[in-house]
Amino acid sequence: MRIFSHTCSNTEIVCALGCAPWLVGVDADSDHPPEVVAGLPKPGRDLQLEVTAVAALKPDLVLTSLTVPGHEKILAQLQDAGLRTLVCDPHSLADVYADIRRIAAALDVAERGERLVAEMQAAMPPVHPPRRPRVLIEWWPKPVIAPARRSWASDVLHLAGGENPFAAQDVKSVQVDAPAARAAGIELIAMSWCGVKPENYRADLVRRRAGWQEVPAVRENRVVAIPEAYLGRPGPRLVEGYRALRRALEENFS
Repeated sequence: MRIFSHTCSNTEIVCALGCAPWLVGVDADSDHPPEVVAGLPKPGRDLQLEVTAVAALKPDLVLTSLTVPGHEKILAQLQDAGLRTLVCDPHSLADVYADIRRIAAALDVAERGERLVAEMQAAMPPVHPPRRPRVLIEWWPKPVIAPARRSWASDVLHLAGGENPFAAQDVKSVQVDAPAARAAGIELIAMSWCGVKPENYRADLVRRRAGWQEVPAVRENRVVAIPEAYLGRPGPRLVEGYRALRRALEENFS
């Protein structure tokens, strides 16, 4: 089968299922596993995908998603080009597992999908602390954007022993200003900035925000960096995000 993967998470799922040799191309943002994606055609970033170039690769299946605003336009172009698509739009961790199973079934490796889900579940056992620290996961620093209820990141955080103070809001993400941050009593901030290399995450930018000095996480200097690749991509490396969150919680609150 010839597969084109549009979005990093789908690329990583295909590879985790042992189907990397079937990839005929990926979007330009897919960077993992590096030894797989390095030599593959990359006809554009997620929102600038060159659909004609994708069609020229003659894929049997295009794996795409609606996780990024604007992806629906790319999906329409792929479908208008007559390409067979499988669309992922996970909100919860359960949705991520369901997408892994759907992709595995479409690739005729359903048993591998079940095995991958089981491995992820075993690697992320739920932690039951006496008290759950309130954690802000930052998708973006200015304005501050954080996951809300409809986010797998909230589920991963809960498994790791923390609490998302914005999980009561029934949306994918929320904008957090200084009054909201103070009211939420945020105790730990995890920088996981989308599209930014982890080495460029800046805790000093977080600490200098106007009106945030009385937020407990800032006051106590509890600001950590967790790569967006570990929390923002709904695929196998969420396990690494879980481990990083659990480690940060244990180091700061044990």
